[in-house]
Amino acid sequence: PCLMWLCSVLAEKTGKVLGEFSRCYKEQYGVALFNSVRYEIEGNGGPQAQLLHRKVPLEDHVIYSGNLFQYIEENKKWRNRFCVVPHNYGLVLYENKLAYERDLSPRVLINSAGYKILTSVDQYLELVNNSLPGVTPKSGHSPILKCPTDFPLILWHPYARHYYFCVMTGKEQEKWRAVFQDCVRHCNNGISEDSKVEAPAFTDAIRMYRQAKEQYGTWDMLCGTETQVLSNLAMEELLPELRTTIGPRLKGKAQERQRTWIQISDAVYRMVYEQTKAHYDALTAKCEQERPQMESTIRTDMDQIITSKEHLASKIRAFVLPKAEVCVRNHVQPYISSILEALMTPTSQGFAEVREVFFKEVTDMNMNIVNEGGLEKLVEYMEKLSHLAFHPVKMQSCYEKMDQLKLEGLQQRFDVSSTSVFKQRAQIHMRQQMDDAVYTFETLLHQELGKLQGKDDLCKSIQRILERVLKKYDYDSSTVRKKFFREALLQITIPFLLKKLAPTCKGELAKFQELIFEDFASFILVENMYEEVVLQSVMKDIMQAVKEAAVQRKHNLYRDSMVMHNSDPNLHLLGEGVPIDWGEEYSGQPEAEPQPDKRRRAKQVVSVIQDDEGVLPYEVATEVLLQPGSPEPDPGAPPSSPDGVEMIRKALAKGSLEDGVGEEERLMNAPPASPMPEADVPSETRVPCTTPASPRAETPSPSVGAACHQPSDKETGEEVALPGGECSPPQPTGTTESGEGVQTEF
Repeated sequence: PCLMWLCSVLAEKTGKVLGEFSRCYKEQYGVALFNSVRYEIEGNGGPQAQLLHRKVPLEDHVIYSGNLFQYIEENKKWRNRFCVVPHNYGLVLYENKLAYERDLSPRVLINSAGYKILTSVDQYLELVNNSLPGVTPKSGHSPILKCPTDFPLILWHPYARHYYFCVMTGKEQEKWRAVFQDCVRHCNNGISEDSKVEAPAFTDAIRMYRQAKEQYGTWDMLCGTETQVLSNLAMEELLPELRTTIGPRLKGKAQERQRTWIQISDAVYRMVYEQTKAHYDALTAKCEQERPQMESTIRTDMDQIITSKEHLASKIRAFVLPKAEVCVRNHVQPYISSILEALMTPTSQGFAEVREVFFKEVTDMNMNIVNEGGLEKLVEYMEKLSHLAFHPVKMQSCYEKMDQLKLEGLQQRFDVSSTSVFKQRAQIHMRQQMDDAVYTFETLLHQELGKLQGKDDLCKSIQRILERVLKKYDYDSSTVRKKFFREALLQITIPFLLKKLAPTCKGELAKFQELIFEDFASFILVENMYEEVVLQSVMKDIMQAVKEAAVQRKHNLYRDSMVMHNSDPNLHLLGEGVPIDWGEEYSGQPEAEPQPDKRRRAKQVVSVIQDDEGVLPYEVATEVLLQPGSPEPDPGAPPSSPDGVEMIRKALAKGSLEDGVGEEERLMNAPPASPMPEADVPSETRVPCTTPASPRAETPSPSVGAACHQPSDKETGEEVALPGGECSPPQPTGTTESGEGVQTEF
């Protein structure tokens, strides 16, 4: 009964969090819908991008694959695993390369949203020790994890299961770290920006919910899909109480208590995730059902709603603006230039590095074409260049520039918990700008190829097009960076101002509610109008600071008055055409290949790091890698957990598996799944993962091999797995470590 009560309490508290969030979401949904319709009608005359934007950048591509060692918690052994990173950035772990080539089920599927990549066991132990205060192994005792090499790679999450990997060399570690960080960066950005209503409604609802609890400023766990973010929100409130309730009941050595706590936290997280997903799906379905009627009202009464908003804004402005301006003048304005400079330096260095990497890759390609041959070599190099932006190793030098971002004392003054949100946002912009530059270059080059005569013409044309694209890149990168600086300054200063003004302003807002007509109450919120007034109080200073930086040409920023209009009027029409397939178009084959063969031509963006399936040189040197489908050794009994903790874990596991065992669900941030399920794809249509040689190969790398299939979105999707932080011994249903099922993370 006690255990059932605990599960009931957790579910009840999660339901309370979701209920409060739902109220915020419904309010913000109407506001977001109104803003979307208004934008559609009125439009927005922002600067036009000069570079083209690729619609489907990674179709039929595998980003990465290779071998590394994973620690299996059940039998406390390190085993070789073949890791594949498909186009949606899920981490897919197979028993070995042969299992991948034979299309056997993967062992583990990981969505890395919210994870941190650690390259030191000491870093990991520090985080683990902090997760359960008062439980620290004594000096000289064995830590919770031992790594047999000096090159670990650990995926740490504050709530979910941890993953332990290692490799044999420092160079491998750096490459895998770059790959894992790219996965985290992509999965963290899981809320689709294409959604003009649901996405802003969700993020504003999260912000309003946290501000209602006096939690202002940036939030590190606003990462992943909507369900993941909501689960993080619930866990943020549940975990302290769970730690207080269960922590004292954990017995045994410090390492065992830490391990048990990680398993319990993971089990609760899975239970919360399932409850959250069901609730959020029902919430969005209800809002979508009400949308047509709301949209009809907006379109009919647009003018009256705008008039009502302006009237309300004028009243709130008269009350709030004088206080806000004093606060800005005394507490914000003196620091804007310092914050901006701290942001500009690493960001602009990163974008300059993007430009340099792009320039160097194209220049090297041009020189190799001169030395080695004409069109045939061009095709080979262009196939690789087209995915430069998604090469985590080559892009790492760009991303690393943002690691220098430090706000020093400003971070504490403005209650910025972490700069990671700004770092990742800038890095995503870098990747997008690189891909836009590459796509524009290959589109212009493709247009010119039919007019060229010989190798010399080709090389001159490449150089001329490169210069054109770099000019466009300079303009677009300036526009993107200025927008990023303005948004970052607002993200830093607005929460600070709201917190400062709350004692004198927030309690008085209720009196403005009577100024809103009841028919328009779904589209006008006093709280939102109040924030708009606060934003206006500081926006002028922010715009002026960014403008002055551009006038002084700091960090190669362009002035707002410099606008490039229709420099290539037909370029954007070219971008609407069929995507270029260099290998297919210039392969010299007289007939088009059938569809199955087209799929077979899928390439891998990054060469394999390590292809030999060796074993670790230490205590597992005699470990025999299992063949696909062969049973694992008995994982043995789980760590002892007296005082009913084991029963707690089982009860939590039961709760998290209700109505979910065996169900499959693809990654929420993945592209739509193929109409034909992967399980039904004939063997002859499997996609081989060939490895193109780099024009400047860092190290000779063998290819992935032929006849290996491309993981579908179903493979890299979500599956409800047994909680408890580990794969279970073979069971009739659920997931196992023996190959009968798949352990899948959120």
